Amino acid sequence: MLRDITIDYEKITAKNTPKECMISSGHRACQGCGEILAMGMVTKAAGKDIIVANATGCMEIVTSPFPQTAWKLPWLHVAFENAGAVGSGIEAAIKVLHRQGKIKKKPHVICFAGDGATADIGLQSLSGAMERGHDMLYICYDNGAYMNTGTQRSGATPFGASTTTSPAGSSVPGKMQHRKDITRIMAAHNIPYVAQASPSHHLDLMRKIQKAMSISGPKFINILSPCHRGWRSKSDDAIALSRLAVNTCYWPLFEMENGKTRLTHTPKEKLPLKDFLRPQGRFAHLFRPENEWIIEQSQTQIDADWVALQDKGAAGAALE
Repeated sequence: MLRDITIDYEKITAKNTPKECMISSGHRACQGCGEILAMGMVTKAAGKDIIVANATGCMEIVTSPFPQTAWKLPWLHVAFENAGAVGSGIEAAIKVLHRQGKIKKKPHVICFAGDGATADIGLQSLSGAMERGHDMLYICYDNGAYMNTGTQRSGATPFGASTTTSPAGSSVPGKMQHRKDITRIMAAHNIPYVAQASPSHHLDLMRKIQKAMSISGPKFINILSPCHRGWRSKSDDAIALSRLAVNTCYWPLFEMENGKTRLTHTPKEKLPLKDFLRPQGRFAHLFRPENEWIIEQSQTQIDADWVALQDKGAAGAALE
């Protein structure tokens, strides 16, 4: 079921991209933060008619140091574990107010959370919200660790990555578990819309936001969000690393609408995974001879996942 929206997502182009960001300048995000870049793209596409529930994490900290706020929207700070539950409550309250005639138009509800608050601590409340069918959009900013509290490993931390709680050493070469695929976990809830996006492909990202907001029911979008502090990379390479993640198929761009999968970008040249790993200090130890098997195993898994994804969905045009 489609909603009425201000901007048709199919018509967003480089020439008519929405310009107004709902997060003001002067926030306290790190220089070159990929997460705040992606959040700005989301709020441009989402517009003003939204209410935000923001789980504890980097974006909550840097946008709301008391008594200041960078938000131009109704915004709530919620705990790590309950963004899904709070979003559900807001959506239910909006329904009641609309039914009672106290509001004429129902604003959209968007939940923002990092991968730790999504794939780990908040998975229960998120799963419940999706299963109950609340009309809300949940966005995960996936930077692959608990960056806000010191780069501890999360369920979304990549295989082999070195973090403060899975440090690479002589006995254990980083995290020895593969990352939790929260995008497909959400798809398994049989919700109307699920997608992956990247700030390197901003038109693709913004179109997915507009498309999600045009659909009634629960929606989930997972956005890659480079963190140069946690990834131990250069402070100006968020977009470059995001693009490498897409072009190595570490982070493929696709959407699943009512169970139907569609690729929204196919790399012109599929690059080897090591091109994405090499610029990041958290993977430096993998290039030692004794640890190269981790790269090889990861490459094999990514290749298999990419073939499976291609089999499920028709390729879309590149949105550079």
